[in-house]
Amino acid sequence: MAAVLHLLKGADAALACAAIERQLGAGDRVTVALLPGAGGADLPPRVAVHRVPADLSYSQLLDLIFKSDQVITW
Repeated sequence: MAAVLHLLKGADAALACAAIERQLGAGDRVTVALLPGAGGADLPPRVAVHRVPADLSYSQLLDLIFKSDQVITW
């Protein structure tokens, strides 16, 4: 089980959601960081979602990046 972090900065998260669904199906632990201006209303409920900088500081985001096995930017 991999720890996967998705960084979303755009308003359209459809492609990211498809990738996230596949990763969840494979048993991965998925976290999404929503950067300023990002959408994310259609994210699966099993995903940990954090808004930067409201919920997660940039320092905490950096820690999360280094703790993840895979980081994907959208």
